[in-house]
Amino acid sequence: MAETDLLRSLPKTKRNVQKRAEGKDETVVAIAKQFGEMYWDGPRQYGYGGYRYDGRWRAVARDIIAHFGLKAGLRVLDVGCGKGFLVKDLMLECPGLEVFGLDISLYALMRCEKEVVGRLHLGSAEKMPFPDASFDCVLSLNTIHNFPRPRAIKAMQEIQRLSGGRAFVQVDSYHTPEQKEIFESWVLTAEFHDYPEGWQALFREAGYTGDYYWTIID
Repeated sequence: MAETDLLRSLPKTKRNVQKRAEGKDETVVAIAKQFGEMYWDGPRQYGYGGYRYDGRWRAVARDIIAHFGLKAGLRVLDVGCGKGFLVKDLMLECPGLEVFGLDISLYALMRCEKEVVGRLHLGSAEKMPFPDASFDCVLSLNTIHNFPRPRAIKAMQEIQRLSGGRAFVQVDSYHTPEQKEIFESWVLTAEFHDYPEGWQALFREAGYTGDYYWTIID
């Protein structure tokens, strides 16, 4: 396993943590965890506040392609693909690369970009409908923390099973008690979160040998 920042090229999002914390209650959290219209395209208090394609993932796609040495004919899976923006940008940056996605949100999949129609699957990361070692690379960005810890372990085992360790996972984390407090006031959907050491222990328990990094709110 190696700590590797493959999302360094992604523009930083300005978050109004105080406003989110003030509007957050059990009802808002429950609606966000449905991963439906309100989460993706409803008011900001429920999630993204409008998740639209703008090409920002293309630089990230280039970094992923370079890191894993991806080329035409290889197969890549994005676990928690949402509307498939990264799937599209990986194919744009590496013509001939066979890229697929999986997500639990039917709403998101039904609003994918036309370039990825037929490439996105409805399903859960903890039980993926693909044979062992069926992908040359598996990605999962800001998804695994949406499971409670036992189910997060199963999802990581699935990623390992499909990729053989040629994988990259990014999850919510924090380095200081102050960052943890900010995160907990902001977060809507994460079921498990921890300091990096706690996540690394989970990865080892799952037998995961791929790369990883952290999403930090500060």
